[in-house]
Amino acid sequence: MHSRRFGALAAVAATALALGVAACGDDEGGGSSGGGGGGGDQPYIAIVSKGFQHQFWQAVKQGAEEEAKKEGARITFEGPPTEQDIEQQVTMLTNALQKNPDAIGFAALDSKATAPLMDQAKAQKIPVIAFDSGVESDVPVTTAATDNKAAAAEAAKHLAEKIGNKGKVAVIVHDQTSRSGIDRRDGFLEWMKQNAPDIQVLPVQYGGGDQAKSADIAKSIISANKDLKGFYGANEGSAIGIIKGVQESGAKGITIVGFDSGKAQIDAIKSGVMAGAITQNPVGMGQELVSSAMKAIKGEQLPKVIDTGFYWYDKSNIDDPKIKAVLYE
Repeated sequence: MHSRRFGALAAVAATALALGVAACGDDEGGGSSGGGGGGGDQPYIAIVSKGFQHQFWQAVKQGAEEEAKKEGARITFEGPPTEQDIEQQVTMLTNALQKNPDAIGFAALDSKATAPLMDQAKAQKIPVIAFDSGVESDVPVTTAATDNKAAAAEAAKHLAEKIGNKGKVAVIVHDQTSRSGIDRRDGFLEWMKQNAPDIQVLPVQYGGGDQAKSADIAKSIISANKDLKGFYGANEGSAIGIIKGVQESGAKGITIVGFDSGKAQIDAIKSGVMAGAITQNPVGMGQELVSSAMKAIKGEQLPKVIDTGFYWYDKSNIDDPKIKAVLYE
């Protein structure tokens, strides 16, 4: 699947390595930019995320900054403008490697495209901590992430219950290249197939995590399926786009479940427009990322996967202190 695209992106990664792309602009995020990790007193961890356009990444950044301060590390945190900018992310990772940090944190937009860069990190003896989305490579010493398949299955279960286990439902996913996109799609589809034979899941649509694009997709689905009973949005942008699309179409009686948090989803759940959503633990993910990087720098062994947890939240538990702690606006 996507072999041509993957080949092109792998070529981009290889070319970037061969040319040694010059560092582009200043790093965003906690700590001063530039500089290799080896020379200074503070260990330097370069973090390349999937983007900046969702509150989720800001919450991960917050957790990473908190842990870095606690551990006496210096971090930079950057990501491309949108979650479709795979080539830009490849360039950012290339530049991060050139700074020779003590460790790298990486959330892959395309789990295959950066494999050559993972090999480069290994050659430079820089430990890589994957977060949010795994990489199709044995190089990362650990992956700090939500169990996205289990979380998506939980969303499917709640949606099925709320529509009486029958009817037609639609799915909008952010992408089909990242590990999180694939797992949040497959976890939902597999649960429905095994447990809800009377629910018809329409072909999955992809909105790039973009609210406007996802809203347009939602409106098209509604106009072609007047008997639609439910919607599942697999990340913040997808879910908010569905809410907008349903509202703009004027459709009634459609049950919406989402993924992630953010003010728009929280408001929609409180007002009853949305039935509920899965929240991850982004601050905890950022903390685990930096904590794991520090352990890797010290040569400590790490588990292959660190499950950072998830929760279902709806009107009934949104004000529960345990849930409030993992929601972000």
